[in-house]
Amino acid sequence: MSEFHYSPAQRKALEILGSGARFCLLYGGSRSGKTFVLCCALVVRALKGAGSRHAVIRRHFNGVRSAVGNDTMPKVLRSRFPELKYEYSKSDSIFRFPNGAEIQLVGLDDAQRAEKILGREFATLYFNECSELDFGSVQTALTRLAQNVPGLENKAFFDCNPPGKTHWSYRMFVQKLNPVDNLPLQIPEQYSMMKINPADNADNLPPGYIEDTLGTLSLRQRKRFLEGIWQDEVEGALWNCAMIDRTRVVNVPELLRAVVAIDPAVSSGSNSDLTGIVGAGLGRDGHYYILADRSCRCNPLEWGRKAIGLYEELQADRVIGEVNNGGDLIRTMLCELSPELPFQAVSARRGKVLRAEPVAALYEKNLVHHVGVFPELEEEMCSYSPLTSVKSPDRLDAMVWAVAALSDHTKRFILA
Repeated sequence: MSEFHYSPAQRKALEILGSGARFCLLYGGSRSGKTFVLCCALVVRALKGAGSRHAVIRRHFNGVRSAVGNDTMPKVLRSRFPELKYEYSKSDSIFRFPNGAEIQLVGLDDAQRAEKILGREFATLYFNECSELDFGSVQTALTRLAQNVPGLENKAFFDCNPPGKTHWSYRMFVQKLNPVDNLPLQIPEQYSMMKINPADNADNLPPGYIEDTLGTLSLRQRKRFLEGIWQDEVEGALWNCAMIDRTRVVNVPELLRAVVAIDPAVSSGSNSDLTGIVGAGLGRDGHYYILADRSCRCNPLEWGRKAIGLYEELQADRVIGEVNNGGDLIRTMLCELSPELPFQAVSARRGKVLRAEPVAALYEKNLVHHVGVFPELEEEMCSYSPLTSVKSPDRLDAMVWAVAALSDHTKRFILA
């Protein structure tokens, strides 16, 4: 195995994490090495404190188990601590070290497990992807930052792709304000932060990731996932980054129903609108899950095939299509491609805002989850303001039709 070397950015980050600050945030773009360096710092602290306890906390247990337990932490231990003997118990998600120290993985969505774990005291709490967390949960967890370990000062670590400037992490680390009452922090020097971007981790990224993957995102998404810039919230927008992040999940749960919704474009030229094609499902938990975004700019035959392909892929129950533009031609074209296709026509008799507001309310109640990341759809959602936006939000419209149809199925509200 080749000798491990920290990058200059990682060395600087470790200096900050090891400084006198009790609360440290690493923020920046996607795959910039934030989680890796924080896991390194966590292991170092565990080895310094015999019998010490440390926790990696994330909103969803599946997320922290797959991202940290099965990926980043094993990589850290192999590359940075190759001689260290440790045990990882998958049953209780704990890394155990020879000196009796432990690193516990915690998902706040598993209430019973989280309550049991957070009944203990810890020397370090690491809030992974903290943009997904509400500050109330963070406050509750911080009450457990109370283990007395000789020679080890208790600390809280945080990381995130920077969300909007209204998020509590921006107020606390950038503005140095208490997120609850917006009063100045009593000891602001205890709060330290550092930006780390993908360019700082280029040697560990696959070829083309920065240029071809991150570089082709929308401007708003590039600012967040490539440049690590805190987002200005769009005035009047029905959605924001934090609203989507806090309910994002990794895996699809058991579904009761799935639909594919189409918001067709009037034309198919290079300057035409997109045809929105979004798949969504209703879970057994009564929540809604955004499963896929296959929106495209193409002719009716092509987008019809894409929609039917997604219907078959998701084993959906129905295809929903807006018929204001094209009317029965849409139904006829889809049925020619797939004669047995169950199709439901919907008509936009009410304005976009009146259709979208009930769906936005479901997001506010944490009832809608994105399974993974849909950059273009989320860009439309967070940048669309009913009062000022001119461009038609095609992906957003399809998403609204899909969730509205599922919501109508559960009788939560009547589809417009």
